[in-house]
Amino acid sequence: MAKARVHEIAKELGVTSKQALAKLEELGEFVKSPSSTVEPPVAKKLRNAFPRRNLPRRRRSPAPR
Repeated sequence: MAKARVHEIAKELGVTSKQALAKLEELGEFVKSPSSTVEPPVAKKLRNAFPRRNLPRRRRSPAPR
């Protein structure tokens, strides 16, 4: 899985990059800027830290037959 950038995750969650950076700091993760990449476990922590709004669910591609 590729590393995600903080600003991409923030956009996905509907929050500002500044809010995402503050939350990461609160969670004990050191991130310099919104363009920094984060490892998948850190990205998951960030996603779980924000309450889910009525966001569209990710669609999985159909399984190959």
